[in-house]
Amino acid sequence: MDKHLRAAAPWPEPPELPLPAIMDQHWLDAIFLHWRIPEFIAARFMPAGVEPDVFDGSSWVGLIGFRMKGAGIGRGPAVPYLGSFNEVNVRLYSREPDGTRGVVFLSLDADRLPVVLAARTAGIPYVWSRIRSWGTPPGDTGSSGYSVTRFRRGASSSFSVLPDLGTVADNPLALHVTARFGLHSNFYGRTIYIPNTHEPWLLYSADLHELQDGLISSAGITVAGPPESVLYSPGVRTQFGRPRLVASPGQPRRT
Repeated sequence: MDKHLRAAAPWPEPPELPLPAIMDQHWLDAIFLHWRIPEFIAARFMPAGVEPDVFDGSSWVGLIGFRMKGAGIGRGPAVPYLGSFNEVNVRLYSREPDGTRGVVFLSLDADRLPVVLAARTAGIPYVWSRIRSWGTPPGDTGSSGYSVTRFRRGASSSFSVLPDLGTVADNPLALHVTARFGLHSNFYGRTIYIPNTHEPWLLYSADLHELQDGLISSAGITVAGPPESVLYSPGVRTQFGRPRLVASPGQPRRT
């Protein structure tokens, strides 16, 4: 990786979350694997009104696994059983003309069928899968990882990392792919933006331990070789706010 990508970078101030808060979540034991891809490839997957958010001359595709814990509606208590599950997603990075940054999910695998069905009604491309997660206590030298097998169409993935808990990852690329405060999605023919807010991820460098992935190719993107960026985080708490429509080219932004 180029030297300028390794330099320390300040965490951006998260935008104020539009009220009311619609969901509260904890994301734990997060693994971030990222590859460069050409911008024109990422552009094929962008909803109307947004474009790829390019960094260091490239778009980036991520394979991310984490454990959802204690998700609740609004600021209320966690939903029993359904509020805690494993998730693995494939995502790209987006940008509106006014500079608003987000993510575009190509797929989100989860092991709670009611969650999958509810999210799909909102246009979020969840997939019901069997997911196993494993990790080691803080300070241990073992691997942390995720194994995914879809119940339909058979795509699968298994990946793990060896976190280096003595090396904080605060370089510009690490922030580019993690300091994201919303998602762009297609909702019945319109592009919506769902904002969220969270404190800075505590990010650590990690070494790739295992990777056998079919989820990225199943989403329609080809990558070769190991990921250029490998990160681990013990987690963060986040809240989601009220969605808004994204204006089509030539139309004013609507809130």
